[in-house]
Amino acid sequence: MGLPCGTHNYTYDQDMAIMRTKTHWALLVALLVLLFTFPLYSGGYLLSVANLIGITVIAAIGLNILLGYCGQLSIGHAGFIAVGAFTSAVLTNVLGLPFLVGLIAAGFMAGFIGLLFGIPSLKVKGFYLAIATIAAQFIIIWVINHLKITGGFVGIAVPYASIGGLVFDSEASMFYLIMVIAVICTFFAKNLARTRVGRAFVAIRDNDLAAEVMGINLFYYKLLAFFIGCFFAGIAGSLMAHWIGFMNAEQFSLMESILYIGMIIIGGLGTALGPILGVIFIRLMQQGMMFVAPTIEAAFPALPAGFATGLAPMLFGLIIILFLILEPRGIAHRWMLFKSAYRLWPFSY
Repeated sequence: MGLPCGTHNYTYDQDMAIMRTKTHWALLVALLVLLFTFPLYSGGYLLSVANLIGITVIAAIGLNILLGYCGQLSIGHAGFIAVGAFTSAVLTNVLGLPFLVGLIAAGFMAGFIGLLFGIPSLKVKGFYLAIATIAAQFIIIWVINHLKITGGFVGIAVPYASIGGLVFDSEASMFYLIMVIAVICTFFAKNLARTRVGRAFVAIRDNDLAAEVMGINLFYYKLLAFFIGCFFAGIAGSLMAHWIGFMNAEQFSLMESILYIGMIIIGGLGTALGPILGVIFIRLMQQGMMFVAPTIEAAFPALPAGFATGLAPMLFGLIIILFLILEPRGIAHRWMLFKSAYRLWPFSY
């Protein structure tokens, strides 16, 4: 973390502190105030986009722990989000359990399913592991579609989230619920990378053979990474279910899983800020294409029907290629270079 001239770390606790100076604390407080007053000066559409970004950030943080920190490639992340969504939906709608029970159970159920599909990571890695996680995507969706308790191919309605007598039945109220959980998840991920577990993840990512020689238990830490990453996905799925109000397996396609991979690549693998920047970039790009597509179709009537709508996936693929070529370390790395060039030490955490 960059510090102003004359400020030094004299103890281990000071060196490990996330917020080191009064300026850091002031900026953090200002950011939180700006975030949680957002519903006061924004409309329903902006709140809806913000809620989508918040839920996606939680899921992307989980994938970043799994792929960015531990190096375990998963292309079935949307499937694990679906596990959390339908677990919470069944518990709250069919069994009538409280929202908090559904939320926590969604995380643990997704984490448990992640453990099962993480077992191949002990023997295979890279593209072979990717194939195993793609299988997880299709198996999970197939099971959801063929279970009566989940509503089958039709889907299942999900009640409003509620805690005690507080019902989150609007975009503004859901915004506070989603953002509180997103902040907690971000704080957890930031600290995880600085612990013994986080360092073990990074060692496995960089060279699993060397990590094993140093005494790191690959079996334990790889499965732990799958559990934590999928736990976050389950939490995101539960929030998504109660936010949308109706769940169908078609909402969790393979394209969504690939989209999550692209988000953390664009944002910056293995960084706390990367998933947030990547999610904001991609989700805002999607929203922008929704407004641009009708204009393109009106300006060029000779284009085939739906051509402008199909530009979004093509543009996403092009952006991925450009980032891999021009900035493979993502937006987070570009932000670090910008801070260094202009000596923006207060923003160096």
